[in-house]
Amino acid sequence: MAADALLRPVGEPSRRDWIAVMSAMLGAFMAVLDIQITNSSLKDIQGALSATLEEGSWISTSYLVAEIIMIPLTAWLVQLLSARRLAVWVSIGFLLSSLLCSMAWNLESMILFRALQGFTGGALIPLAFTLTLIKLPEHHRAKGMALFAITATFAPSIGPTLGGWLTENWGWEYIFYINVPPGLLMIAGLMYGLDKKPPHWELLKSTDYAGIVTLGMGLGCLQVFLEEGHRKDWLESSLIVGLGSVAVVSLILFVILQFSRDNPLINLRILRERNFGLTSISSLGMGLGLYGSIYLLPLYLAQIQGYNALQIGEVIMWMGLPQLFLIPLVPKLMKVVPPKVLCALGFALFGASSFFSGQLNPDFAGEQFNHIQIIRALGQPMIMVTISLIATAYIQPQDAGSASSLFNILRNLGGAIGIALLATLLDSRAKEYFDYLREALVPGNPQVDERLALLAEQLGSQQAALGKLSEITHQQALIMAYNDAFHFVGLALAISMIAVLLTRALPAGATGGAAH
Repeated sequence: MAADALLRPVGEPSRRDWIAVMSAMLGAFMAVLDIQITNSSLKDIQGALSATLEEGSWISTSYLVAEIIMIPLTAWLVQLLSARRLAVWVSIGFLLSSLLCSMAWNLESMILFRALQGFTGGALIPLAFTLTLIKLPEHHRAKGMALFAITATFAPSIGPTLGGWLTENWGWEYIFYINVPPGLLMIAGLMYGLDKKPPHWELLKSTDYAGIVTLGMGLGCLQVFLEEGHRKDWLESSLIVGLGSVAVVSLILFVILQFSRDNPLINLRILRERNFGLTSISSLGMGLGLYGSIYLLPLYLAQIQGYNALQIGEVIMWMGLPQLFLIPLVPKLMKVVPPKVLCALGFALFGASSFFSGQLNPDFAGEQFNHIQIIRALGQPMIMVTISLIATAYIQPQDAGSASSLFNILRNLGGAIGIALLATLLDSRAKEYFDYLREALVPGNPQVDERLALLAEQLGSQQAALGKLSEITHQQALIMAYNDAFHFVGLALAISMIAVLLTRALPAGATGGAAH
């Protein structure tokens, strides 16, 4: 980081410091919220822009690609421009791009404006993380991480709910208008809370441009590869093969460049530090759990139970709202329970909720998910508040920017990789289970004959009964595939729990902070 990060705050944070941190948290909250908020409204947006289902997927993909490219550039831009200048510029850009999204006249303009929104929003997430490290002293760091936890867990939990409600009652444009009031508040808070500092244009001479290009190409191609791979049947598509190849080559070159330079774009050497390296594994699992759960649950409720966006939102709400009350309690718990124990317990609860979700049957619907969502809501705050503290406990101040970039990249990549794997798993397992179940549906089987006779009586013909039986079999195969998918998420969270348990205890006096 810049000179900002070289100073370790030791006294009580001022009112301006808290306003700066909370304004940055508001920005991170909005950026994470906007990843999910369009998901429940995609059909309406596609209809308004005359786009197909496959074309409409780029409304989300363009945001995610631009965001993941921007996240690692944030630390360098803070050095170059100063934290205040960068924060205000990207906040204004995020606000303007949100308004432009609401005015999009065709699919191409929407994709462009969503990419701009993702690019500016991508800086808001690591900025919030970094300002917590450089503005708050150790004994207040847990409070800052609790605020950051709200952006990381509560925002994706309420995104589909809020998006569905706004679309149903006001129209899809309002999912972008809603950014205006908090956006103006955020800009005012950042301008007040952060000091004016001159830009350091001389850094342009020593900038790692090769690192910027290879990382941007690598992450951008990898994100598109993961987002579009399942839709295009993975290696059957020359586009996907090309994107995957470019991603692998670019990222390998980036790693080589970073280890060979004295002033790298991102200091990858911090991965050697035991706590940061192990929590990086947990961060991948956490991303898979967070975004994988938000992907699987709405899809199951829509496909199997026929829920609309608003009904899905009401189910997911049970995961989101309790966290608002639980997150402030975690810093208090950390005074009596070691952070890594709390974090491991959080992963255990989150993983247990995923395994409980893998007990699906045709009658398992919204109400049955409520207690599972509450278990998940208990676990997620314990993870999000503590894992950042554990990860940064032995990180030096000058590496705060690299730590912030890597930690947020890994969480987002965990989500992207998880969703890609889950989509492929659902498709392949559903086909396998259907073939397995179909083998039992043979003439002469008394149970099959009895069921066909009952269906024929209800539907009026043998042909209709056969069609209905095929539909029931397909549904049962899909339910079994969903069970496997939820178990996969639970397994990833169990691995994350083990990684956390292997970390070192925090230094004496740092249970509320991140320092060595």
